[in-house]
Amino acid sequence: MRKRLTISGLQKMKQERNAISMVTAYDYPSAKLAEEAGIDTILVGDSLGNVVLGYETTIPVTIEDIVYHTRAVARAATHTFIIADMPFMTYGASREATLTHAARIMQQGGAQAVKLEGGSEITGDVEALVKAGIPVMGHIGLTPQSVHQLSGYKVQGKLDKDAERLMKDALALEKAGAFAIVLELLTEPLAAAITKALSIPTIGIGAGRACDGQVLVYHDLLQYASPYFEKKFVKTYADLGTTVRQAIEAFSQDVKSGAFPAEEHTFQPQAEAKTSETLYGGTAGSSEQPPADVRKGVQYS
Repeated sequence: MRKRLTISGLQKMKQERNAISMVTAYDYPSAKLAEEAGIDTILVGDSLGNVVLGYETTIPVTIEDIVYHTRAVARAATHTFIIADMPFMTYGASREATLTHAARIMQQGGAQAVKLEGGSEITGDVEALVKAGIPVMGHIGLTPQSVHQLSGYKVQGKLDKDAERLMKDALALEKAGAFAIVLELLTEPLAAAITKALSIPTIGIGAGRACDGQVLVYHDLLQYASPYFEKKFVKTYADLGTTVRQAIEAFSQDVKSGAFPAEEHTFQPQAEAKTSETLYGGTAGSSEQPPADVRKGVQYS
């Protein structure tokens, strides 16, 4: 079995230009398959609100949701570095609350690190978490928990002033102790500049080719959704949604037509075991003895 990646291992991958692969996962079977596929890191993202729980945004996701799903992932991916999102308003309000929520994710969920959205404004929380021994991954660019403030899911860093702010945010997070940063929906030149400026790894999602690694949502790369909305920054590697839908439709039709279950899917009763007396016509006091294999307990049906 492979060894679980560590923070120093991720740092080494950046130095050696060995691209880091990351995928989201939210349950035991998904995480198990991801680990078996050799993925480097798993993110238990609050995107589970969109793709698993049916919310329009990630904002309704609670700490209980994250702990529950992280625990399922941790049971499956025992040799993969697991990072879990801190949900909306579980950090930033007070230092004590931030530490308490992060501790739950680590202790009860079994994650190796937590991820926080935001830039310079959250560096105090990052510093406190790192000081407490909790590894922190940053996340800048499009930050879904701030979708209303950002007026929707839009590419970030198009204007010079915004690019400058995002660069400062990235450097501030590194200084605060973050071990890596997710760059979401940034222009490619800006993501490349940030990646070059940082000594810690960057993980891109819709941020171009220069990042130190890439992450995609499990349900996006497998097109496991209905309806599925195409995204420019996503490459679809399978169409599980259509396959699953067709399989369930076929099952339903077989049930209605009587084709399922067929004889091979049913169980029949066993014939009752016969005693030596009924097999050989003997009676309870007969001196006739059955063959040795019957005496040893072999029964015939």
